[in-house]
Amino acid sequence: NHGERATPPLHLTEVTASQFLDIWRHFDTDGNGYIEGKELENFFQELEMARRGAGVDPTNASFREKMNEFMQKFDKNADGKIEMSELAQILPTEENFLLCFRQFVGSSAEFMAAWRRYDTDRSGYIEANELKGFLSDLLKKANRHYDDQKLHEYTQTILRMFDLNGDGKLGLSEMARLLPVQENFLLKFQSLKLTSEQFNAIFTFYDKDGNGYIDEQELDALLRDLCEKNRKEIDIQNLTSYKKSIMALSDGGKLYRTELEIVLCWEPML
Repeated sequence: NHGERATPPLHLTEVTASQFLDIWRHFDTDGNGYIEGKELENFFQELEMARRGAGVDPTNASFREKMNEFMQKFDKNADGKIEMSELAQILPTEENFLLCFRQFVGSSAEFMAAWRRYDTDRSGYIEANELKGFLSDLLKKANRHYDDQKLHEYTQTILRMFDLNGDGKLGLSEMARLLPVQENFLLKFQSLKLTSEQFNAIFTFYDKDGNGYIDEQELDALLRDLCEKNRKEIDIQNLTSYKKSIMALSDGGKLYRTELEIVLCWEPML
């Protein structure tokens, strides 16, 4: 008997990863990777309805209480926002390959290194078939047992999740949403994104000898320059970690134009 009693509080036992996504998309309206404020309340209401199959009165004290309890449990960094990754923890275990992903790529530098293995042509994308390999690596590393069918399902779900324009490719910035927000340095560059012309100009400026790559010092200067131009506050600690993440894409300390372009351009040149 799966009565109300048996449902652990706030555990969406019946929600699949793709339903979860539909709900998420619906609420993360600005697509910034988290839901906050009013979005959060609406989201929570809908979750409760999905769970109970009945309407919920948001002014109800027990609803408020549940919501606070929920925030305490899932808002791990206590910033009053819920990230997709924090929220994924309410999914049933077998659906929760997002968390498995998170354990595998704890840091953005690891993420970039894994990305580099699969985006072999440095297009800034991995194809659906490469994604399968990427995920199977991931599951192996996390010692998760899976069969081919499950892998196929995961691949499809991730595509649905991140391949927003349905071209069967995943962009780096889309996939990076699997990272914890504070690790997702790509989000930091969202507002600094350059057109190809701007990017080429700044790259050429720092690649003084024109050999097609820059080193870590030059990258450092380039990032500071970008932040200053855009009046973006950047603290040294962050700069160091962004740099480390970007250098993880590089080839033995040589960061080629196409590698940096993946991170800084709106649309990598294909």
